[in-house]
Amino acid sequence: MDGLIIDDNRNTTDALQQMLEVLDLPARVAYGSSAAISVLGSFVPLFICLDINMPGVDGTEILAYLKREPRLMKVPVFVITSDDQPETRQRVMKGGALAMLIKPATIDALEGALKKAGILS
Repeated sequence: MDGLIIDDNRNTTDALQQMLEVLDLPARVAYGSSAAISVLGSFVPLFICLDINMPGVDGTEILAYLKREPRLMKVPVFVITSDDQPETRQRVMKGGALAMLIKPATIDALEGALKKAGILS
């Protein structure tokens, strides 16, 4: 089963996808929130890496959607953002994210979050 990366920045998305491949975790990509909603209509990922600051529907709205949608509510969500504010961390963790990583995320930080969630052993 694949993960899903949701981010409007193609360079960030592609870098995350490559890191996940190194960890033997394939992931689909959605470049922005509109693409994410489309993909999530027919796909339940193993996990989601989610950016917060996206134009239009932002990541906190996507997170809220994920946590109220019955078939997606148990999917682990890792927020990956450049917004390193305590209020942001509190908001996304309260919203149901398992971890918040600061961009640029390192493979070690990503691996640690995935291990903590039980996705990697």
